[in-house]
Amino acid sequence: MTAAARRAALEALVSAPGVTLVAPPILVSPAAYFDLAGEELGARMILTQGMDGSEFCLRPDFTLPIAIDHIANGAATPAAYGYLGPVFRQRTDGPAQFDQGGMELLALPDADAALDQVIGFARAVTDIYGVTASHVRVGDIDLFETVLAACDMPDVWRPRVRARFGHPEAMSALLDRLADPRPPMAGPAGLPANDIADWVGELMLTNGLSLTESRTPEEIAARYLEKQALEAQHVPGPTIDLLRNYLAISGPADKSLAAIDALGRSTGIDLTTALQGASRRVAQLRDGLKAKSVLFDAGFSPRLDYYTGITFEVTGAGGLVLVSGGQYDRLLRRLGASQDIPAVGCAVWVDRLEAEVRP
Repeated sequence: MTAAARRAALEALVSAPGVTLVAPPILVSPAAYFDLAGEELGARMILTQGMDGSEFCLRPDFTLPIAIDHIANGAATPAAYGYLGPVFRQRTDGPAQFDQGGMELLALPDADAALDQVIGFARAVTDIYGVTASHVRVGDIDLFETVLAACDMPDVWRPRVRARFGHPEAMSALLDRLADPRPPMAGPAGLPANDIADWVGELMLTNGLSLTESRTPEEIAARYLEKQALEAQHVPGPTIDLLRNYLAISGPADKSLAAIDALGRSTGIDLTTALQGASRRVAQLRDGLKAKSVLFDAGFSPRLDYYTGITFEVTGAGGLVLVSGGQYDRLLRRLGASQDIPAVGCAVWVDRLEAEVRP
């Protein structure tokens, strides 16, 4: 099959019956990306400015523009979208402009059937490019959140731990910090917020700093009190050990899920329902993708907190990610919908898939 024939076959997949082929504008507002996609993607976006001062970015992905348009047309309306075209991100392993294709299924009532459809799409794409020795890496956000919810820790720390899931370095640094609590911060401990703000204001003026050009004394005082309150809330050592042991589990899917089950039993955490869901979704991926190996990594997740359920990536012989996808039921509510909306999708890297083709 020629490159042109492969492209035509991919175009047919993203515009198959029942799938709406969409082409969001190349220039989009960066606001949603800064709010939701985190510093990593934000640093890689290509920004520009209109003549009226409006900020834009070159489209770094298709998922957010598709979700935003879907909400405008009725967030709860089931829909399947396909896409194929350029995205723009600064990267070290290739040009800043590259083609992605993909599928997004929004508001479908049967989550398992929707996941099967996305997996089938991913399998069809890899078949087009002759990928025969793929490896699948899987993570499960629901499973981690179940463990986190059951942990013995002050509630104030749970969202901070969750925010670092999928960021191994940041998570390790936070757990190290929790294991070795800091001494109380120097400052006017025990004073009310207004008095602390006055104290900060005097220090700023003494050192020639403006009270209005950056953070105000009141904002600094509020942040100081928040940090003091956090440091006073200690996380038990066994909880830190539990999280570290959970996040360290990685290997063949069946063995990893068995290890998580054993960890839950040894710590008195009931993971039965969460493990059943994870096992079912892993089986869907294994059966649908026919991969050479399926690895379950307990700490694997996109660095985006709107993901839920399973997340996966497919690599080929070259070791690069060819397909990535997952469930992201929180995204549409984060973008303005009144409730969580079932959502699942995947993206494929066309240039990397072409590199997998063997003569």
